[in-house]
Amino acid sequence: MRLFIVLSALLLVQSASAQSNEKLYGSNTEVRTVLEFKVDDAKVQKLVPSGWVINSPSTGPAKGANLGVTLIDQIVQLDAEGKPLPPIKGAVFTFPGKKVDSDAAGTMVWSGLVSAASAPGSYGVYVPAKGAIDRRSRTDVAGDSIIDEVWQFTSDDGNAVDILIQYVRGVPSRNKAEAKVYSAAKPDFYRIYRLENLVDLVRSTATGVDRVKIFSIKANGSVFGPLFDGSHQLISVRSQPWYARQTYLPSL
Repeated sequence: MRLFIVLSALLLVQSASAQSNEKLYGSNTEVRTVLEFKVDDAKVQKLVPSGWVINSPSTGPAKGANLGVTLIDQIVQLDAEGKPLPPIKGAVFTFPGKKVDSDAAGTMVWSGLVSAASAPGSYGVYVPAKGAIDRRSRTDVAGDSIIDEVWQFTSDDGNAVDILIQYVRGVPSRNKAEAKVYSAAKPDFYRIYRLENLVDLVRSTATGVDRVKIFSIKANGSVFGPLFDGSHQLISVRSQPWYARQTYLPSL
């Protein structure tokens, strides 16, 4: 028992020491819809920086996915001093990556179509875009809550994404998580997220969950068009009606 107490104390000290070497960057609260796809591996590999490889999950609801699209409708964004910043609205494109011969692994951001004030962003990859978001909820005679979402973003260079999804709302689970998210443009850079959210797993080919009624994605332009050429497969959909996080940067 005494050994357990000592070990627990050491772990707490190590955790506190690690966090003391981090710098608070800001915080935000938003609504998200996260889509995970399986697309042509060769096309995704072109997005991966040198020294990194695709690291698709081998288990879990997004098993086999190699490309992610996170749709963000930010409610509030604050800097480290608590001052408000322009909220991000957009579609952020990611892939699961791993550094060769290293323990470094996590989500890697490679592009994004976002509101102009948020580009190019901390990851240096966001493109300013004009967008429209339409999200509606209704209850049918059977008592099911039906969610309709339309997300449309277009940049001045002709790259665009148009997503339509309708699904039946389930019972979300409440989660806490910590994650490192990397930049494909500068792969040694990452941010640390400590977050709480509600997650409604709407679709998962791995687990057999599927409450999606309608789905379509149209992508135009040289950046996104080749990835969504009709051969893509929608692996998972996660609705996150509440997502709150604090962002930290590692101290150098």
